[in-house]
Amino acid sequence: MQIYHTMTPVSGAKSCAVALGYFDGVHCGHRMVLGSAVRYASENGLAPAAFTFELPGNQTLKGGRILSPVQKHARIQSLGVEQYLEPPFEAFRELSPEDFVQKVLVECFRAKAVFCGNNFTFGARAAGNVEMLHTLCEPLGISVHIVPMAQYGAQAVSSTRIRAALEEGRLDDANAMLGAPYAIDWPVTHGKGIGTSRLGTPTVNQNYPPDALQPCAGVYLTRIRIQDRWWPAATGIGRRPTVDASANAAVTCETYVPDFAGDLYGTAPVLEFHRYLCPVRKFRTLEELSALIRRAAEESKAYFAAQTVK
Repeated sequence: MQIYHTMTPVSGAKSCAVALGYFDGVHCGHRMVLGSAVRYASENGLAPAAFTFELPGNQTLKGGRILSPVQKHARIQSLGVEQYLEPPFEAFRELSPEDFVQKVLVECFRAKAVFCGNNFTFGARAAGNVEMLHTLCEPLGISVHIVPMAQYGAQAVSSTRIRAALEEGRLDDANAMLGAPYAIDWPVTHGKGIGTSRLGTPTVNQNYPPDALQPCAGVYLTRIRIQDRWWPAATGIGRRPTVDASANAAVTCETYVPDFAGDLYGTAPVLEFHRYLCPVRKFRTLEELSALIRRAAEESKAYFAAQTVK
């Protein structure tokens, strides 16, 4: 997938079928829009493309970032998108709806078809809607395809619902709406070494950046990609009350990988969350905490041994 971070014409001789949206989380609804553009492109000799944007300071529209930029790009690429334009929001925020169609769809993509949800808006102060998109694109020979919103639990799938599910520990709901396991790829950092020196369960520390959505504190069954393979693991997110009872204790994300030994500092492995196991709580002894970590790791190994997850 060719990624462009400025308002520039995409490469290649083909015109494009373009998916339009912010695609935060690349959830089931986004996948329907992106997938529709990819299929149409394949059937009509066009290049599959997507137009989105990056907000200033890594902000998000309605809450913390669900996926890192790298994860977002990887998931969109996996759907078959080849041309991906992601300029800063400031680069086009003042364009009128007419100028948006001309400068983005015509000049950047040579678009022959566009795909979006029925709540799509565009142009300065969201002045354009899907009806206006039809009106502006038809004279230019650009077909407009409105993709029905994906449903889950008799309601439309949305990034807002996914954030709420993650914050409330409803991982099954979040993963169902995402269409793939929730995952992070934050850089591995040095911790306090308690897992290694006092618990006998060395952990991989991937703490959340300030702009990212932080899921519900608790213990999760996870798997982590190291050395081109997936390893069952157990992950704890929270303030570690057993080893640090201070009121201002930092929230950490620590993963125990029972069958792996090695140095991951300086890397950013993908960590997938598959099941919420239990809340974080304070134990009377470190031995009790260590026993929970080991039990969670064994449950994770058993869980993935019984799955057909690829």
